[in-house]
Amino acid sequence: MAKVKTRYVCQNCGRITPAFMGKCPQCGEFGTMVEEVIQPATSPRGSRLHAPRPLREPQTLNAIEAENFGRYKLSISELSRVLGGGIVPSSLVLLGGDPGIGKSTLLLQAATIFANQHGKVLYVSGEESVHQIKMRADRMDLRSEALFLVTETNLQSILQHITQQKPLLVIIDSIQTTYTDDLNSAPGSVSQVRECATRLQETAKGSNVTVFIVGHVTKEGTIAGPRVLEHIVDTVLQLQGDPFHRYRLLRSVKNRFGATSEVGVFEMHAKGMVEVPNPSEAFLAERQINASGSAIAVTIEGTRPLLVEIQALASSTSFSNPRRTANGVDYNRLLLLSAVLTKRVKLHLYDKDIFVNVVGGLEIDEPAADLAVAVAIASSSRDRPVHADMAFIGEIGLSGELRAVSQLETRLREASKLGFKRCLVPLPIGRRKPEYPKGLKINECRTLKDALAVALVPE
Repeated sequence: MAKVKTRYVCQNCGRITPAFMGKCPQCGEFGTMVEEVIQPATSPRGSRLHAPRPLREPQTLNAIEAENFGRYKLSISELSRVLGGGIVPSSLVLLGGDPGIGKSTLLLQAATIFANQHGKVLYVSGEESVHQIKMRADRMDLRSEALFLVTETNLQSILQHITQQKPLLVIIDSIQTTYTDDLNSAPGSVSQVRECATRLQETAKGSNVTVFIVGHVTKEGTIAGPRVLEHIVDTVLQLQGDPFHRYRLLRSVKNRFGATSEVGVFEMHAKGMVEVPNPSEAFLAERQINASGSAIAVTIEGTRPLLVEIQALASSTSFSNPRRTANGVDYNRLLLLSAVLTKRVKLHLYDKDIFVNVVGGLEIDEPAADLAVAVAIASSSRDRPVHADMAFIGEIGLSGELRAVSQLETRLREASKLGFKRCLVPLPIGRRKPEYPKGLKINECRTLKDALAVALVPE
């Protein structure tokens, strides 16, 4: 009897080793090496991959006619916005997110609406029975005669269902539970995920059917697989948010048919995911006026400006090493801003614990929120409130200077639309002065020290 050949693949980074290793030599993670059986070269899948293919004739760029994708419009405008205007036929879309964040809920809503508006939809679940999905649909009051449900994890059976039903849209929930008989490895392994995703891509392109697949995420928040899934699919969507908050952000990480970094905002209700047409207003609804340690930052998520409240608390500590806690902002960025406030503004923070929180469970990555974070920390430390009608835009350098940010005019228009009367921005030096909205007073400052003198209410 021939000995079965095996190898070990890291579930985190995809590194392949001939022998088992407790720690991956590439990514340094422990316990991620999984044994896989090497498929013989005589397998049906292997022989098909090595079969000769007809040679395609190269074409000049000018001779190729651009395709005009006819998108499927959805009444869920936030989802259509993130997808670039609607669902593109024959596309392969990956949706990732933490467990319980609302992936299946959002896709069930989208499947029902798509079935009622455009045609047949096949929902394939490998984690829930059709009765469980029916219970969720009843709770959300969803009805459709064109939505078909099936519980299946075998890829060959799924492809057979697609051939028989001929749907316009297929949803696979999830790709980690799907497996093919051509491979001997377990479902969810790197080879199974890659092979199943590749077969689904071929089905989408060859049968003119749109496929949505749900992907699990690792403890670091990246899509499991590892990143091989993101290279295969056309669009990658991430559903983000704090499970203890009601707001969810649907972010486009990759999109071959539209802009990346687009964001849609939803609110989790008992009836499902509800769109938030004006997210800035929702995030500021519970804001407490004239409270120290609160500042409004104007950020950009994709092409959409968002106004969010940043809260800070600076409290005295009796320990030698004060704490720095960041929720919603980068921890290293918080350390940088604390150091700049201490060195350039002479604000004594060495004996204070600093806590920074972005209201609503949002994650802010762009440096344009630096000024609002610094103002909130200084406001709490000095126990002086910030002007209630003022918003803040600006990046802070290590010398304490305010630096320009992109799309300043778009940010200012959003602040003016929400009723803010003043906005503090970096002083334009060596560049064209932007057109400021009428009715919005602009305070231009060169340094963080000057900005704090304008932002804080006098004692």
